[in-house]
Formats: sequence, structure tokens, C-alpha cells
Amino acid sequence: MGLFDIFSRKKADKLIESVDKLLAIVDHSLLVFRDGVKNYLYKDDPDFVENLSSMASLETEAGARIREIESILFSRGYLIRSRGDIMRLLERFDHIISIISVDLVQFEIESPSIPADLRKEFVKLSELASMAVESTIPGTKAYFTQPEDVAETTDRVYFYEKEAVKLSQSIKRTVFHDMGDELKLSEKFHLRYFALHIEDLAKAAVKVAEQLSVMTIKRAL
Repeated sequence: MGLFDIFSRKKADKLIESVDKLLAIVDHSLLVFRDGVKNYLYKDDPDFVENLSSMASLETEAGARIREIESILFSRGYLIRSRGDIMRLLERFDHIISIISVDLVQFEIESPSIPADLRKEFVKLSELASMAVESTIPGTKAYFTQPEDVAETTDRVYFYEKEAVKLSQSIKRTVFHDMGDELKLSEKFHLRYFALHIEDLAKAAVKVAEQLSVMTIKRAL
């Protein structure tokens, strides 16, 4: 029996339902992330604190949902062929949640001073990175229901990741080449660090897209 038939069986409904719930958490986390970056940059401290609290709850919820999916995978013998690949996919989404949480916490802990001239760029960078991750969501859903659509959806991931990298490099170039004596070298490194870590979110989305591509090829065999 091929993987397409396996996921078409009614027994797989619980798995697909749980994956959908995890993806909803990922989507919500991205909204919190974008809102959190914007609130930090524009010094809306009360809302930023709420973003941190929301993200902590979402991270806990995501962990519980991942454990639930793993339990389903190990309790369904007919899923043995796809178990390892789905678990690797879960690990990549878990890593995305972790990046979002850590990035927001690091803004709170390290309190980087972002020049007003760069605020819009950092907001845009967080949006592009988020859009890269968002683009993995329909691709993941398609894998279980319409695997022929996976490639079309993951193409968007690579586009947004490339745009995020370009903007991140532009920010770093501006900081080191155009800001001269406006910033201390330590401040420049600090800004580079935060641009790089937001960029990492987009790169994590590519890891999901790559995993989905491998899984889709295997499913077609």
C-alpha cells in the first residue's frame, strides 16, 4: 500500500488533525513574532511584554502538540514507513518555534538600540522571514492530501528566503558602510547579530521545504 493510500485512510484523520493544529500554532507564533518585533522597535513596552507571554504559551502548546503527534506515529503500525520523515518534519517546525521564542527573548534581554532609520528595514525583514515560514504551511498540508501541490507551495519559501537574505545583507551593509561614526563597533555587531537571527528564521523555513520535497519524492515511489 502506497503512502497516498495510507494518508487517505480514515485512521489517518487523527494524525492530519493534529498536524493541522500544530500548523495553526506556528501561524499564530508568526503573528506574535511580527507584532513583537514591531512593538519592540517602536517602544510599545506593555504590548511587547504581552508578546513574550503569548510566545511562551505557544511554545509550550507546540511542544505538547508535537508529543501528541509522535504518540500517534508510534501507535499506528501502518505509518511505520513514513514515521521517520514526519518526525524530522516536526523537528524542523519545533526549531522554527524555538527561533521565534529565542529571538523575542533576546530583544528583551539584550535591548539592542535600533537606529530610527533602520526600524522599517527590521520590520520588513521580520515580515519576509515570517512569510517564508507561512509558505511552508500549505505545503505541509498538501503533503497529506494533495502531494502534487507541494512543489508549487514550497517555491514561495525559496523566494521569501532569498528576499530576506538580501534585505539582511542590505541592513548589515548599511550598518558597517554607511553609518560611520554614528555607531560604536560593538553596536554595529549587535545590529548584525539581530539581523542574522531574524534571517535564520527564513533559513529554517527552507529546511522545512527541503524536507517536504524529500518526503513528496518518497511518497511518489
